[in-house]
Amino acid sequence: MVNNSDSSEVRRVALALDNALENRNLQAVMEKFSDDCEIELLGVKLFGAEGVRKWVNWMYEHVAELKFVPVTIMVEGNTFSEEFVVEAKFHDGEAARSKQTVVLEFDNLKIKSLRLYFDRLDFSGAVAKDVVSKTIVKELIKKSLEGLT
Repeated sequence: MVNNSDSSEVRRVALALDNALENRNLQAVMEKFSDDCEIELLGVKLFGAEGVRKWVNWMYEHVAELKFVPVTIMVEGNTFSEEFVVEAKFHDGEAARSKQTVVLEFDNLKIKSLRLYFDRLDFSGAVAKDVVSKTIVKELIKKSLEGLT
């Protein structure tokens, strides 16, 4: 990537993206991305404006409200990294918190690449509704922590 912007501008655009997502402003979200952008999350890669739209619509299908709480922000050149907590409320009123990390790479103050990392189990309690599903989720979480706790 060409280093063509200062860190304060990169940070401003990245935080404006958070604000647009929290406010469910698809147009403002779209404006932050380059036409040839790439989004990667959960092992899936999405491309261009269609990919941005697909990601945002997928998120809003599942989550009614979002709030991003920054933990650590780092900017080096055109790369923005943020560790943050997502406070999510689902359409049925259930809530969840998830610690996540995003890495954004910019070109001309447009997001060229977004890589989002989070544990999908953070949301499992909110989506598991029946006794069997809840039991399976609890066992998965318990099994994944064996040897650590």
